Amino acid sequence: MADCLFCSIIAGSTPAHIVYDTPEVLGFLDIRPVFKGHTLLVPREHIATLVELPDDLMVPLFSAARSVAAAVRTAYDAQGSFVAANNVVSQSVPHLHVHVVPRTKGDGLRGFFWPRTKYTDDAEAAQYAEKLRDAL
Repeated sequence: MADCLFCSIIAGSTPAHIVYDTPEVLGFLDIRPVFKGHTLLVPREHIATLVELPDDLMVPLFSAARSVAAAVRTAYDAQGSFVAANNVVSQSVPHLHVHVVPRTKGDGLRGFFWPRTKYTDDAEAAQYAEKLRDAL
């Protein structure tokens, strides 16, 4: 879709720190992470919501989420992860995406209040992307 940010990332016209790349699914760091290493997984095909996700993409998308959820523990010494997908409400980009957020006990995340942080610079974001790629 021409005006979709995530389609633009998939096409390579908008830069992103790619951490997961298969024929069906692309994963990249969120530019406004809840915690550093926060990853978004998107189907390469433009699909607006989970309800519209075809059955043949369900396994590739959620297998990617499972793999990234395991890898963030290794990559960032996290104790676990938060995995979620907004569906229309609070969906800032109308292209289905699954959030995988590294978590540690006492990290301050409470319920669905998502305080945002920033990478110091592009080099720091690149380091986080590399750690996750290595763990995957």
